[in-house]
Amino acid sequence: MEEKLNEIMDWPEIEGVVCADCDHPHQVLGAHRVEDQLLIQAFIPHAEAVSVKVVSTQKSWPMTKVDEAGFFALLLNRKSKVHYVYEVTYDNGTKREMEDPYAFDLQITESDMKRFEAGIHYEIYDVLGAHPRTIDGVAGTMFAVWAPNAWSVSVVGDFNLWDGRTHQMSRRGNSGIFELFIPGIKPGEIYKYEIEFKGGSPALKSDPYGNCSQLRPDTASVVADLDQYRWQDASWMKERKKKKPLEQPMSIYEVHLGSWRMPEDEEQEFYNYREIAPMLAEYVKEMGYTHVELMPVMEHLLDESWGYLVTGYYAPTSRYGTPEDFMYFMDYMHGQGIGVILDWVPAHFPKDTVALADFDGTGLYEHKDPRQGMHPHWGTLIFNYGRPQVSNFLIANALFWVNRFHADGIRMDAVASMLYLDYGKNDGEWVPNIYGGHENLEALELLKHLNSIFKKQENGALLIAEESTAWPRITGDVDDGAVGFDLKWNMGWMNDFLGYMQCDPYFRKHHYNELTFSMVYAYSENFILVFSHDEVVHGKGSMVGKMPGENFETKFANLRAAYGFWMTHPGKKLLFMGQDFAQMDEWNEKSGIQWHLLQYDLHSQMQACVKALHKLYRESPALYRMDHDPEGFEWISCSGWEESICSFLRKTDKPEETMLVVCNFDTINHEEFQVGVPMPGKYKEVFNSDTAAFGGSGEVNSRVKIAKKQEWDERPYSIIIKLAPLSVAVFKYIPVEEKKVSNKAAKASKKKRDSVKTAGKAAGTRKKTAKVDQQVEELKKAAMEPAEETMEKPVEEEAVRPAEKEAAEPVKEKKEEAAKQTAEKPVEEKVVDSVKETEKPKEEKKETKEK
Repeated sequence: MEEKLNEIMDWPEIEGVVCADCDHPHQVLGAHRVEDQLLIQAFIPHAEAVSVKVVSTQKSWPMTKVDEAGFFALLLNRKSKVHYVYEVTYDNGTKREMEDPYAFDLQITESDMKRFEAGIHYEIYDVLGAHPRTIDGVAGTMFAVWAPNAWSVSVVGDFNLWDGRTHQMSRRGNSGIFELFIPGIKPGEIYKYEIEFKGGSPALKSDPYGNCSQLRPDTASVVADLDQYRWQDASWMKERKKKKPLEQPMSIYEVHLGSWRMPEDEEQEFYNYREIAPMLAEYVKEMGYTHVELMPVMEHLLDESWGYLVTGYYAPTSRYGTPEDFMYFMDYMHGQGIGVILDWVPAHFPKDTVALADFDGTGLYEHKDPRQGMHPHWGTLIFNYGRPQVSNFLIANALFWVNRFHADGIRMDAVASMLYLDYGKNDGEWVPNIYGGHENLEALELLKHLNSIFKKQENGALLIAEESTAWPRITGDVDDGAVGFDLKWNMGWMNDFLGYMQCDPYFRKHHYNELTFSMVYAYSENFILVFSHDEVVHGKGSMVGKMPGENFETKFANLRAAYGFWMTHPGKKLLFMGQDFAQMDEWNEKSGIQWHLLQYDLHSQMQACVKALHKLYRESPALYRMDHDPEGFEWISCSGWEESICSFLRKTDKPEETMLVVCNFDTINHEEFQVGVPMPGKYKEVFNSDTAAFGGSGEVNSRVKIAKKQEWDERPYSIIIKLAPLSVAVFKYIPVEEKKVSNKAAKASKKKRDSVKTAGKAAGTRKKTAKVDQQVEELKKAAMEPAEETMEKPVEEEAVRPAEKEAAEPVKEKKEEAAKQTAEKPVEEKVVDSVKETEKPKEEKKETKEK
């Protein structure tokens, strides 16, 4: 038997397997027909003896050990393949029964490989990586990895003593993909890929498509089953498809999960996803935010990177739990009516050798030329966007978080660094494109490709760009020439407005354009107005720390006014955690945010102010429905630079939803400030940042303002309001309907007038008597009517200027004397006197009028 084995066995191939430098082990190991028999070969390092047991008969045949390294062979008298297992006795005396990984057919299809090679396999995350599967009734895990330039690849882990010879993977044609199904591997097993470089030594790499990782500093991937979780958010997902997000309120709470709240137990470093979910949802709902945006939850090694140096693009970080725990987090937030946006980093990745860098011994995911493949100032690597498989890796990754974890949006970090080849580089540090320009045409194609695929899914998820340059048409329809994002961070507005607010109020008049300039380009993109984490780190100070003022009260007044302007300015909103109650210190991921400050009035009042702003925002369609339509905004005055005052309208297609906003960024108090308005009616103050409950002085407009027919600010009507220093006041427009006289009443009135005329002088006495009787009844009726509500009186009717008051004194005394005399008469006599007064000659009336 041994002689026959020696004749039919391919010894060069066996040597390749034994040396673990074979890239097609399925052609050597397992069962293969040889003439009318089955040749079964196994390579099991550290095995002393191996037998083949046929499962159907339970009969065993010992295998021949043909190489001391652990290579065994058996020639079985069978013509067809049969289900068998190995009975192994190891050199330490232990015994084990195991399935043969090489007895199973290769699983990846030609279609999978062709689509991936073309960069259009949008579900490649279901093919590559580690996925628990059952094949031919046997449970195990399917492993697949893309490493086209590797000499050979193996799966290693605790299950094979990290010996790369045990589970060697097979290369699939020219696709560069290696695969292997390993029976018995369950979720929770740790693993890596041992990749033998051409002309070099092997390297251990974590799985680029792995769905779970060990907690840092350990770096192994962990087998995870994403199909076990049962989602409960079907209604949320269904409603999300129907909504028009650009016409909905969107106020985003930006969060770093690890430092939002930190466990009091020192032995517990972080809260679990399941623990964080109810705490975060409760706070978000209480404050009135509509979404949370999570700083990157993809796996990363360095805490100080805040997640922006990703090592596991397809794995939620294990700092806060398992992938199933993160699914619970997303599910819970949706159940509470809260959308979740995930930060995503396709612009660059770290140089950590355990991850993507130099993955198969070459620049696989990155450009090998450092002028193209490295950010010199960040010390990170740049993806090779022109390589279809790399493009596919990124596009599928964005879709993965939406499809597998139900993310409601993806916020793409550092888009500007992707679009420009010379971003952050000096001359000689970058390579121009084929036309000699600095635009990264390959990155642009990737972004358009991703956006177009997102739109085709029609699932309501959003793509948001953090793009800080003037690159045109970041948002809009790809088919219409735009890059295709739904929304873009308005970095220009943030820089200008914060620069304006940081000025001392005395000097703001010289920077007025920084306040108003944003409206010049406000509708060039679909913007989000952001106060993000980038503005409260690296020596920039917290939001309240940026505000000028000699005392806390002034600083807080400035910040309340800033938030009022932010919330009423066109654009969706984003605010970083801790800034809604005016955290004093910069954010530090090691110490978390300063919740203890809420015990002090200034901070709890600031929180109440932001909460009230959110309520106003959600309940006022004018503040969000036409955010991206020029018809939704109208300046009332943008020329009050000397006073640092501006005013504007926010509108919808319904006039009754109009909101008037008046902003005072100076320290001057205006007791009577006139504002032009376009429509007659009432204007009721619905928010004022100077409200005492928010920590202000209480200089508010508690009474409804009635527009008067007095032109101001080039508007036909105007109102007079109180305008406190460093404040924002918001008024809701209330139309007043004119009383209409019915046709029937009009005809009756005309008939009555005609009959009076025809009655002549003979009926004069009766006419006067009837008139007296009628006016008596009217006076009685008027005496029974309630007085006008105080809220209906405009403030200007009650406030009398000193000069006018002095001039009115003599008139007032005469009126009081006349009223006193009249009061002594019966009602009928008063009416008769009134009638007589109306019948005085016109000359006398004119004289009285002139007096």
